Amino acid sequence: MRWMGVSLLLTLACGEALAQACVVHSQAERLDVQVCQQNRNIPEKLFADGFCQPNLAGQKVEVRYVDHCPTGAFGVCSNAQVANMPYRQDIHYYGVATDAAYLQPYCEGQSQGTWLKP
Repeated sequence: MRWMGVSLLLTLACGEALAQACVVHSQAERLDVQVCQQNRNIPEKLFADGFCQPNLAGQKVEVRYVDHCPTGAFGVCSNAQVANMPYRQDIHYYGVATDAAYLQPYCEGQSQGTWLKP
C-alpha cells in the first residue's frame, strides 16, 4: 500500500514536469490582447521557439513562460488543432469577453476544439 502512494506521487510529479504554457501579451494603438497557450502534444522546443514567438508587425509583444495558464480567462479553446499539423493545444483568452462571439465559432469550426467557459 505504501508503494502505491509513492508511485502515485511520482506519477503526479512527472506530470507536473511536462506542463508547458506561454502567456502572450500584445499591444498596439487601441489593441491590448492576452492569450495563454497550453501545450498538449507539440514538441517542447517547437512550442517554445515557434508557437510562443508570434511575429505581429507593429505590435509590442511580451512572452512569459509558465507551467500552467493562469486563471481568469473568459474562454478556453480546449484541444485546438494547429492548422495543417497534427498538434493540439489549449488556448486561454483574457480581456474582452464579448470577443467570444467570434472566437467560439473559430475554435469549434476551424480549430476543431471545444469552447469552455471557465
